[in-house]
Amino acid sequence: MKLFKSARSVALLACSLLGPLGMMSSSVQAQTPYPTKSVRIVVGFSAGGSTDVLARILAKDMTEDLGQSFVVENKPGAGSNIAAELVVRAAPDGYTLFMMAVTNAINHTLYSNLKFDVIKDFSPIGLVAKVPNMLVINPKVPVNSVQELIAYAKKNPGALNFASSGAGTSIHMTGELFKLQTKLDIPHIPYKGSTPALTDLMGGQVQMMFDNMPTAWPLVQAGKLRVLAITSPKRSPAAPDVPTMQESGFPGFDVSSWFALAAPAGTPKEIIAKLNVSMNKVLAKPEVQKRLDDLGATNGAGTVEQVGQFLKSQTESWAVVVKGSGAKAE
Repeated sequence: MKLFKSARSVALLACSLLGPLGMMSSSVQAQTPYPTKSVRIVVGFSAGGSTDVLARILAKDMTEDLGQSFVVENKPGAGSNIAAELVVRAAPDGYTLFMMAVTNAINHTLYSNLKFDVIKDFSPIGLVAKVPNMLVINPKVPVNSVQELIAYAKKNPGALNFASSGAGTSIHMTGELFKLQTKLDIPHIPYKGSTPALTDLMGGQVQMMFDNMPTAWPLVQAGKLRVLAITSPKRSPAAPDVPTMQESGFPGFDVSSWFALAAPAGTPKEIIAKLNVSMNKVLAKPEVQKRLDDLGATNGAGTVEQVGQFLKSQTESWAVVVKGSGAKAE
């Protein structure tokens, strides 16, 4: 009996000691430092476009904030679907992130053969920024307003092609919306990003484009492109002399591109929260805000929950536009 009691006492003593140690072990695991190595931000478009520019702004300052390198990796193609699929298949450990764009909400409906679901297969981290698009043309096109462009297209069938940074991008769908409302037949020429599209636009291989303001506006200021209108409902403080599409005769024409940081679904909530805090800290920096203002971009700082709701609403609203335009991509 004494032996039994002694054994029982030892067992209870062991449990009492192991209990706190076990809890301590769990606590240590939960507080595992992040990041402890380089983090990559995958961008679905070529270098130099708006998605890339904003990703690099984040990468630079998040590197300083979190003490590990955040490196931008460009994987253009298929309207950013190649990059999205790469991230979806990556380990959900916070070391592979995705610079999501409005394109991904559009592609949800535009493509019938996607191997991932933009809502279910990603964990949104935060909204980075919103930017309007600009209707820009090659300076050799002899027009100075949207209405003159429409008249020119009607008098010269086949004279205009419109470029985009890829099928399913907001740049593409804004052009489709314009065609839908004007009933003009203007062929769409997709590229693997804004940079090659703008290069051909400046070279005259294509004649018009609805490009993101951050990449289009500097080229307008340099005299390499001519701007006819902006797609936001109000004029941009960065370009106060540029009329809106609504002022140009298109009531209700309101299109903005947006960019968000996301991770593969299943990424630990603590990591998502830490990245959200860091991202918002970067966006709050005066020098970053100044950079966004210069690009005509609106700061998108907010919570994880807000960006999740925003992504869902954008996917639903763009589905209506895609179905209405009849646009498809495979």
